[in-house]
Amino acid sequence: MEITVTQAHGRVPVNILHLSGRIDASNYQTVVDRAKQLYDGGARDLLLDLSEVSFISSAGIVALHRTALLFRGERVEEEETGWNAIHAIDRDQGAGNQEHVKLFNPSPDVDRTLELVGFKGYFDFFTDLDQAVSAF
Repeated sequence: MEITVTQAHGRVPVNILHLSGRIDASNYQTVVDRAKQLYDGGARDLLLDLSEVSFISSAGIVALHRTALLFRGERVEEEETGWNAIHAIDRDQGAGNQEHVKLFNPSPDVDRTLELVGFKGYFDFFTDLDQAVSAF
C-alpha cells in the first residue's frame, strides 16, 4: 500500500489522504498512524481517496473507523483489536455521517464492502473531487 497526501481548499483546508493498493492486517495501522500525524499537525478535515484501493479487509474497515474517531477528537485505543474493534464500529454506527472525514471514489469492490458493513450511513461518499472538498 502507498499513501500520499495533498491539500485542497474549499471553505476550509482539506487534507486528502490518497491510498493505493490493499488495506489489510499488514498495513491498516499505517493508515491510522498517518491520519494521526495529520490530525496532530493541525488537520481537521480529511478526505480519504479510495480510488486506487483494490481491496479492503476487516482490518481496513477498522482503520477507517479509527480515522473517523481521531478526526472527531476522540481517543483511539490501539489495544482494541479483533472482534472488540468490530464491535466498537457496530456501537458507533448510530453516530451518523462523519463531519470531518469523507470518502472519495471507492472502487466497485471496495464500495460493496463498505456498503455491506454499513459505512454508507456512516460516511459521506463522493465521486466528484470538487463536490467532496466543498462538502466540508
